[in-house]
Amino acid sequence: MNEKSCASSGNALNWESIDWNKAKAYVKKLQMRIVKAVKEGKHGKVKALQWMLTHSFYAKALAVKKVTENKGKKTSGVDRELWTSPKLKFGAINKLRRRGYKPMPLKRTYILKKNGKKRPLGIPTMTDRAMQTLYGFALSPIAETTADPNSYGFRIGRCVQDAIEQSFTCLNKEKSPNWVLEGDIKGCFDNISHEWILQNIPLDKEILQKWLKCGFIETGELFPTEAGTPQGGTISPTICNMVLDGLEKEIKKNYHKTKRNGKAHFPKVNFIRYADDFIVTGESKELLEEGVLPIITRFLAERGLELSEEKTVITHIDSGFNFLGTNIRMYKAKSGRNGKLLTKPSKENIKAFLDKIRAAIKDHNGLEQEKLIRTLNPMITGWVNFHKHNVSARAFEYVDFQIWQALWKWANRRHKNKSRKWIAARYWHTVGNRTWTFGAKTSSKKANGENYYVDLVYATNTDIVRFPKITAAANPFDEEWQQYFEERETDKMLLTLKGRNFLTKIFRQQNGLCPICGERITQETDFKLHSETISNRTIKTMLHPSCHNIIHTLISKQPSS
Repeated sequence: MNEKSCASSGNALNWESIDWNKAKAYVKKLQMRIVKAVKEGKHGKVKALQWMLTHSFYAKALAVKKVTENKGKKTSGVDRELWTSPKLKFGAINKLRRRGYKPMPLKRTYILKKNGKKRPLGIPTMTDRAMQTLYGFALSPIAETTADPNSYGFRIGRCVQDAIEQSFTCLNKEKSPNWVLEGDIKGCFDNISHEWILQNIPLDKEILQKWLKCGFIETGELFPTEAGTPQGGTISPTICNMVLDGLEKEIKKNYHKTKRNGKAHFPKVNFIRYADDFIVTGESKELLEEGVLPIITRFLAERGLELSEEKTVITHIDSGFNFLGTNIRMYKAKSGRNGKLLTKPSKENIKAFLDKIRAAIKDHNGLEQEKLIRTLNPMITGWVNFHKHNVSARAFEYVDFQIWQALWKWANRRHKNKSRKWIAARYWHTVGNRTWTFGAKTSSKKANGENYYVDLVYATNTDIVRFPKITAAANPFDEEWQQYFEERETDKMLLTLKGRNFLTKIFRQQNGLCPICGERITQETDFKLHSETISNRTIKTMLHPSCHNIIHTLISKQPSS
């Protein structure tokens, strides 16, 4: 039997022989069947399909693939084990067995929060991460089917911009609510009741209990875990979402369209949540304070949670509020009429971003200009892409100016005995229509003899575009929504490539697919541009980063001529 037939039967001989397209199709089909069973109320069938999925070769292989290709692939747990080679990855598939499975304690580390406090992070071993990912494949279809419509955090196809756009939609009309309850749950991941999770999360109870009670190691000492689901676990965000799902329905059950004195009455209550941050709108402060807040408090208490008093406030829309790095505020005209709701980058978010940029510049005093630019560009691009859907033109101008000032100081520190004119000519050039471009001249030349430059990304070069919000009922595991998600991912990718006509042309020529694996290229998967010379012609293709690595690994193994 050849390798291809072995791979298609699930009995692959090695990592390279696995048919990933077939693996993904198999898992997706089972997930869609789980959604169908959930919608039909067939709980026994749901359990049977979950069992089938978590014991399948293809699902296990995909779980290993996922944890060895994400950002944490080089971070080990307490066993210090990493799966860095195809042989180790293939061997890891056989480790994902329910019988005899015992998770190891988490490795406790801390990350710094915005307020200066430290947030605990529990890092599982590679095996435990893969097991959580495997069982996450079986839990996610249920989570998506039962989720609150306006929950946007840690969900496939949803993002921060969806939550911001929904906030704008709820607040931008003349008759929209004027009051907003900003909610924040105290230590959400750390305090969820284990008893509630075991009673209400539809997953293998034995496996679930082992994860919840595995403990963590800090300074060489083992500590038990009596509550919460650890931040760092791949299945934790899904569990956290399912714990909080139902809050929107509970609020809507009490506050919906009614009749008063024969007339329709709208309490104007809307709920928008991203992970453990949420807002609730209302027609009055009293309604939110005396009506909505007690409902939220009771709902959370049942799950072992409570609101943070310092972060939970009620605000008038004219004063504005910060939500997910964005300031949302109604700006009144001088006449007091025709107010306009605007979403802008918050001052705190701008400051945090510029602090990060200045720190990067300061830490690279001795770095070559080109390397500094390549360090800063991803940081600038990420922040700009996050805010390009808001009213950000002035913020972009301010950010560009502040970065220019920081770079001017950087250049002056390097050449204390040189004139300003010399420094300007050395580091700033005319590139395109911009006369002051921070750029490094390369040895490559254009057809007209001019040098190519590696130049800094400028925020003001990015167009401001409205974000197309996801349909609230959309489910990525439901068969009837598949075409919607495919079209949406294509539109979002084309929006990302706007202004880069060369890349847009390649993307369209490839029908949005990676030619190596045949899967879609999306914002989430990202891409690498691969160049290959054939018959004296340079052909460029867009590949997934992992597929790009495979190509270059194969090239490096070829014998040199």
